[in-house]
Amino acid sequence: MLASWHSRASLRLVNAAASGARKPRVRREKAKGRPRYHHGNLRAALIEATERLIEEGGPESVTVREAARRAGVSSGAPFRHFPSRIALMTAVAEQAMSRLLREVERALARTAGSDPVTRCAAFGEAYFRWVERNPTQFRVISARNLIDFEGSKTLRRDNEVLRAAMTDVLEEGRRLGLFHYPDMHRAQLAARALVYGLARMCVDEHFAQWDVPAKGAARAMRDVFDLFIDGLTHGKGRAVRGGR
Repeated sequence: MLASWHSRASLRLVNAAASGARKPRVRREKAKGRPRYHHGNLRAALIEATERLIEEGGPESVTVREAARRAGVSSGAPFRHFPSRIALMTAVAEQAMSRLLREVERALARTAGSDPVTRCAAFGEAYFRWVERNPTQFRVISARNLIDFEGSKTLRRDNEVLRAAMTDVLEEGRRLGLFHYPDMHRAQLAARALVYGLARMCVDEHFAQWDVPAKGAARAMRDVFDLFIDGLTHGKGRAVRGGR
């Protein structure tokens, strides 16, 4: 009988220990889950939530607290990553600029070894393609009053890489006698103004006012950029590209 009592007591202790161990384990898992999200994924979640806010109401509609609510965290949680709306918007812009740069770099890599006329066209097409697919991110990059462009090493670096890539193409074209322009700075400015202006028209849906259908925006941007390239080559661009 005593052995039976000890057996039952031991069983109760084992059950109690198991029951007691399960509860703290659940609490520990929950406790671990939140910091893991907080420090690992919260930043990405806030950037994603901010992009959704911009899609719905434009860059001016963004607040850190609303981004937190969309990300499913407390209103104070984001401030360890983003102390202000400008900091949050700058992070969105950094990610967007990085993606734009990769799009252009892939296009230039595909045309490595081609003539500068083809590479210049590839640069413009990649830029327009990215803008058409990512209008929200383009809006953020363009909203210089809402981001800290000068304070972001990432933004300034990636922007300089993009500018240098276009400069290399323009310089190579002039060296080979394919491009004719008197001043590099003005050529850079013209290229920048054209791709940015066309992208802005596309994102702001201005093309309809110029009888360009919504599905024809990408083609319209490429055709207009072709005019710029043809101007650089004094009308030789289409012949060099095989009548593209």
